[in-house]
Amino acid sequence: MTVSALLADAFWSAVAALGFAILFNIPKRTLWACALMGATGYTLRAVLLNLGLTIELATLTGATAIGFLGALLARRFHMPVVIFTIPGAIPLVPGTFAFRTMIGILQLTNQNLLDDALILTEATTNGIKTGLILAALAAGIAAPKLLFQRRKPVV
Repeated sequence: MTVSALLADAFWSAVAALGFAILFNIPKRTLWACALMGATGYTLRAVLLNLGLTIELATLTGATAIGFLGALLARRFHMPVVIFTIPGAIPLVPGTFAFRTMIGILQLTNQNLLDDALILTEATTNGIKTGLILAALAAGIAAPKLLFQRRKPVV
């Protein structure tokens, strides 16, 4: 992947994160940070994919970066972490795999028996990838809270 393609992807990821931030009425003074989160997470994932990592592991790394950066920005702006992490994670959502899963399931209703095994295999593979990527997103975003949350005594 060329640097110009990477910068273009970072730009469009920032636009996607910014769009969702606006959609969810994020305060105006934090919109730039939401855009930065989207660009950072997606760019990190793209670089790791080009280095040969699987999409699941690359997404986990990008989401973890979003989680930690979101925790820092939340402290700086005195706002909840989700204001930064949710819009930042939007570009990492596995839309293509989910779409291919649904198309495969729909094709199963219209195919003959010989094609069913191949279509079922593809749909299952895409479904599993979708689930693993979504789990990586959740784990990465939650990582700072899970690792560094101070527990208050119950008593």
